[in-house]
Amino acid sequence: MLINLSIKNYALIESLSVNFKDKLSIITGETGAGKSILLGALGLVLGKRADSSTLKKTEEKCIIEAQFSISNYLLEPFFEENDIDFEQDTIIRREILPSGKSRAFINDTPTTLQVLQTLSEKLIDVHSQHQTLQLSDVSFQFKIIDALAKNSAKIESYKRGLKLYNQLIKELDKLKKNQELAKEQYEYNLHLFEELSKANLQVNEQQGIEQSLDKLNNIEEIKLNLSEAQDIAFNDEIGLKPLLNSIANKLSVITGFSDEYKDLYDRVLSVKIEFDDIASEVENYNETIDFDASELEKLNNRLQLIYNLQKKHAVITIAELLTIQEELSVKVDAVENSSITISKKEAEVNSVSGKIDVLAKSIFTQREKAIPVLVKKMEHILVNLGMENTRFQFNLKHSNQYFLNGKDELHLLISANKGVNYGELKKVASGGELSRIMLTVKAILSDYLKLPTIIFDEIDTGVSGDVSQKMGEIMQQMSENMQVVTITHLPQIAAKGKQHYKVYKQDVNNDIVTKLSELSDNERITEIAEMLGGKNISDTAIDHAKQLLN
Repeated sequence: MLINLSIKNYALIESLSVNFKDKLSIITGETGAGKSILLGALGLVLGKRADSSTLKKTEEKCIIEAQFSISNYLLEPFFEENDIDFEQDTIIRREILPSGKSRAFINDTPTTLQVLQTLSEKLIDVHSQHQTLQLSDVSFQFKIIDALAKNSAKIESYKRGLKLYNQLIKELDKLKKNQELAKEQYEYNLHLFEELSKANLQVNEQQGIEQSLDKLNNIEEIKLNLSEAQDIAFNDEIGLKPLLNSIANKLSVITGFSDEYKDLYDRVLSVKIEFDDIASEVENYNETIDFDASELEKLNNRLQLIYNLQKKHAVITIAELLTIQEELSVKVDAVENSSITISKKEAEVNSVSGKIDVLAKSIFTQREKAIPVLVKKMEHILVNLGMENTRFQFNLKHSNQYFLNGKDELHLLISANKGVNYGELKKVASGGELSRIMLTVKAILSDYLKLPTIIFDEIDTGVSGDVSQKMGEIMQQMSENMQVVTITHLPQIAAKGKQHYKVYKQDVNNDIVTKLSELSDNERITEIAEMLGGKNISDTAIDHAKQLLN
């Protein structure tokens, strides 16, 4: 509920602070006293846009604060989601700077107007005559019916299911589009993949082929040098092998004279053994090496195939070709297996749609049961508000289309008088009748929902006498379940309040300012008497005011 409203430097208000209480609060005042200014300031703190033209003193900033008790509103998740400290007594502050810029705060945490507006909708409902147009809004009509049908939990479950359903539908559409796109490229990708697969590429293959080709292309030079090396090694006169044998033989003769000679002999013997092995390999290579024209052709063809594939795919290594082969494999498999994937996704869609269809049917059934109860309640209350001949028709139809709150279509018709055909609400009912219907709806909802504070801005326009008395009683009954603030010009309604505030203008140092104060019991008698009989208050008006208050 709204606990306090503080306004500084706004329009005709210099500084104002008022504490509000529970039950029914009444605000009265002469025309032009500033009731609309008060609502305008409240609108700003609830998130409406502002500019510097609202400042009383243009060189100073405007500050509007509203304090709410929100312990029973289950708003902790909202505060956590928007990274705002939760306080049971939450303060919303709006500042309008002389430059025209504005700032908004929730519990001293800076916030955006969007967040502020979302929170405000959960805290307070300012109802003026133009808001009776809500009655023609189908979503609002469903809200009324669902309150009586106790569909809240089912609708929340349905919304979660619908969100998942829509997500799955998007995924299914994407799969189908990807399948169509992939099919267009499938033949080409398959050709490329099979070409690479047939090549049977190995990671280090290219380097080995290039080395083998280098060897075959230079076979004559290799053969010549191996032969000469073999001759140098084995020649009887100048060959290294006979010379090493001679050196070894010479040194072996003197090994017994000194350890140094023995070491020399061992070293020569070691060289001789290593050289014998080298010479043997040279001889072996020379005998086995041969030119193979078919092998040369085979290797050249293989290398050319690799070069062609690298050029085709604009890469320089076999490793890159193998990566491309893997990617093509995925693309080809995606097309070949897409039907299976799509079938699985369609099964998911059908499963979810089946579940939400069951929920939607249950919601429809509950609505069907609630509509006669709602119509009976509305028509009963409207009898007391001077609309005894008003009748309603809620035409509910279960459809195949998914809506945000179910699968139902709703058409509300009204007949305001006997013998008059049913027609659309906004075409049949007058402004005053719409106000009374809206009051009826809010009164019914207050018995079923935890509604925020509601402010009625002269909803009683166009009514008087016994009807106004009944309207006051309805507001009084509503205030048992919620905080109700009513701006009124009717004494019958003003007398129903638990507390009474008066808006008035005052001349302060030749400056007209708007004030708001809570009336004492005696001041309240005087105010209601003045509402009954004008400025010249008679004893009869005083007695009548006391009678209304009692």
